[in-house]
Amino acid sequence: MAQHKNEINATLNDSTKQIEIQQKFTYVNDSEDGLSILYFNDWNHAYANRNTALAKRFGEEFKRSLHLGKDSEKGDTHIVSIVDSDYIGLDWNRVKNKDIIRIKLEKVLEPGESAELFFTYTIKLPHKKFTQYGYNDNGEYYLKDWYLVPSVYDEEWKLYDNMNLDDTYTDVANTSIDFSYPEELSLASNFDEFSPNTYLGAQHIILRGTNRKNCEIILSRQKRFTKHVTRFLTVTTDLSTNKYDDISQGISIDKIAKFLDANLGRYPHGNLLVSQINYNKTPLYGINQLPSFIRPYKEQFQFEMKFLKTAINSFLDETLFLDPRAERWVNDAIANYLMIKYVEDNYPDQKLAGKLSKLWGFRSFHLAKMDFNEQYALLSMFAARKNIDQALSTPNDSLIKFNAKIANSYKAGLGMYYLSDYLGNKKVDSSIISFYKTHNLRPKVKATDFRNEIEKFSDKKIDWFFDEYVATRKKIDFKIKKIDKTEDSITFIIKNKRGTKVPISLFGLQKDSVVSKYWFSDIDTSRTFTIPRKGEDKLVLNYDQKIPEFNQRDNWKTLSGFFSSNKKLKFQFFKDTEDPYFNQVFYVPIANFNVYDGITPGMRIYNKTFLERPFQYDFAPTYSFLEKTVVGKASLRYRKYHGKSGLFVSNYSFSGSTSHFQVNSRFTTLTPAISFGWRPENLISNRRQSLLFRYRSVFRNIDEAIVDQIDTEPDYSVFNVRFRDTDNDILNFSSWYLDGQHSSDFTKLSFEMEYRKLYENNRQFNVRFYAGKFLRNRTDSDFFSFALDRPTDYLFDLAYLGRSEDSGIYSQQIIIAEGGFKSQLENPFANDWIATTNASTSIWRWIEVYGDLGFIRNKGQDPRFVYDSGVRLNLVTDFFELYFPVYSNRGWEIAEQNYGERIRFIVTLSPRTLTGLFTRKWF
Repeated sequence: MAQHKNEINATLNDSTKQIEIQQKFTYVNDSEDGLSILYFNDWNHAYANRNTALAKRFGEEFKRSLHLGKDSEKGDTHIVSIVDSDYIGLDWNRVKNKDIIRIKLEKVLEPGESAELFFTYTIKLPHKKFTQYGYNDNGEYYLKDWYLVPSVYDEEWKLYDNMNLDDTYTDVANTSIDFSYPEELSLASNFDEFSPNTYLGAQHIILRGTNRKNCEIILSRQKRFTKHVTRFLTVTTDLSTNKYDDISQGISIDKIAKFLDANLGRYPHGNLLVSQINYNKTPLYGINQLPSFIRPYKEQFQFEMKFLKTAINSFLDETLFLDPRAERWVNDAIANYLMIKYVEDNYPDQKLAGKLSKLWGFRSFHLAKMDFNEQYALLSMFAARKNIDQALSTPNDSLIKFNAKIANSYKAGLGMYYLSDYLGNKKVDSSIISFYKTHNLRPKVKATDFRNEIEKFSDKKIDWFFDEYVATRKKIDFKIKKIDKTEDSITFIIKNKRGTKVPISLFGLQKDSVVSKYWFSDIDTSRTFTIPRKGEDKLVLNYDQKIPEFNQRDNWKTLSGFFSSNKKLKFQFFKDTEDPYFNQVFYVPIANFNVYDGITPGMRIYNKTFLERPFQYDFAPTYSFLEKTVVGKASLRYRKYHGKSGLFVSNYSFSGSTSHFQVNSRFTTLTPAISFGWRPENLISNRRQSLLFRYRSVFRNIDEAIVDQIDTEPDYSVFNVRFRDTDNDILNFSSWYLDGQHSSDFTKLSFEMEYRKLYENNRQFNVRFYAGKFLRNRTDSDFFSFALDRPTDYLFDLAYLGRSEDSGIYSQQIIIAEGGFKSQLENPFANDWIATTNASTSIWRWIEVYGDLGFIRNKGQDPRFVYDSGVRLNLVTDFFELYFPVYSNRGWEIAEQNYGERIRFIVTLSPRTLTGLFTRKWF
């Protein structure tokens, strides 16, 4: 088959961070269609502005770097000309908002014909802070996907944007690059290097690659790459591990090269680049990302796993040319299966927690007892239990970050491990080797080719693997229902709880030693099986946990008594991974604070493991030293997940809390609630909708000294319904809700809408509108009234540090609710209706000006116009903010005495809320 040919002359200008390129590309039409239009990927142009797919992807992941980046830091491509072999200028244009160039040929390129294109252009490299590609502040460079390459035509054009997914899809070509770069830099590349020389203050080198997609170039100030020549392949790498010497590293690299050669085949190129930058893009997630001073693994194991993962990914990317966006799961399956196999072959006793598993106080944890390879099931199941899992066949650009980086690739490798156990290791190993041998360096390889190769080596039906495990997000979940035993046989029923038609393994155990193993398949709902008795005292499904099963807590039955199947209680300090053989109860010390109880230490008792479970309880009693009594909270919750999109979750809960709202004055709440959640088909979208029904009962014991100040009944109940719609986009945040409340004394409705926009110059504009109306109000008190600046919070939802304070620092705490005002105006309550608007805009970084205005009306009175304004220090939105009032209905507040008492603040002390800032980009 004729091959594309790519000839490039490129010169790097260190001062401007630009590369001037002259490129001759010979395009061969290997399709069966005539082509009048050609498309080329220009992924360097993805950094040009805020409208590219890359910039939008960053926004979805709460990354503002490209949106706010300086023009000098962004990259782009300036095309001077595109001409054909007759030097006739060709019509070309950029596909709207895509990193794609569309070129119109002078005549149709028939099948088998070739066309020469000549490009003259300059690329401006981006700063590495965006995607790690480009230049850094030390004047070093990492070039990848930097020159123009053709898009793939496979019955239709595959036009993919750069979305920082490392999945460029291009036709392979025989490429030669004459590259000039500053003489003080050291070069490493995945291409073969020829004729290096230096003249006129620059270095020059010829880089050549046969059947390659793209040339990677790393330019560093120091020569940090070393070349390892093994019997199987040549490796260029800068990976290293502290306290693991160079000779030992060389031995490990040779060991890994041998493993890859034996389990894949011979690497066809002259050089395999294994770089720290590539490792940073797809690291080993988990405990080994802890700081080096608490590194739990031995240096050899740590280095080999780090090198193996990076080497396998580079090896497959350079040799198997599937569509990496549509069918990435194939490479993930092979890569992670080989990772699992390497550990099984070389480190069978390696624990996931490494040396930490032997520490006193930690060794009793189930996490400490888990084998290293059990992390694949743990992390893939983490997504499944949260109902955010996606099918392996989902396109790469439709995966949420956690699935793209971790869960899907781990599930793919685990699936091959599952298939290998079902068919036999040698069959799967042979099919991988055969697939690689047959398809390496071939263009346009398909996932169906991989399927055909596995089926060729299989002696069992494996449609379930591709049609169920790969193509759907159906969960696997079996249980043993009933056992009848005789002296020579055991009869039992296996129930398929999810209806996913996959095989399941059954182990017979005698005193925790395996004495028998069976595979059962074709179980639609439930099916009866009989096996010979071999001394088993226990039957366990999926005992070796090679099947990614949704729930393993009901996988076993004993044969020795009625009550012996009951699981024992296991009390553990702090949260742990799920142990299917125990009912785990966790405890951890906690402390809370408010003015009236002071610091309240206590103990939290709960059953939530690292994996979500449907039923959860959480009890958190604490002791108030100021009130000398027990306070705290408790909750019971059952969560039911539904489909992937639309109505995806239902929650049923009962909660209670008790604390003090004034000295010697206690409140207690009891709340049954039901809520429903909706999300769009595109899980990457940050839009969510929810509907809440709750009935809150409040009971108050009021101190006799202040009982006369309370002008409402101490006990009351409120039925509350709220619908919320939120699009938590970091660039264009929007949210609204409609809330209804009904009690024996009042009925009211309220509506809130909020919008927040972040501009390219880092200016932020916020606007919020709130309106509320009593449909009936039989109270004479303002306790249930709408408030301008500090609601009474009669439902006890808000985290006030001193909820009854009207002076002092705690009275200055503000939570933006209801009217949302910051100034403390006279008569701030409305027992009829309220309508307010709050707005703010930044003037420099986190310094903003704000203004609030609105109308409030009390029964029997005319509406009253209210307003305030001031300066806001928006240090961390919704978590830590300061408000300095300037002018309001009170006049110039800034000129009044005791101005410090008018300053308001927002502070969030909840660790769970704060950690949400850092985890939101993953889910």
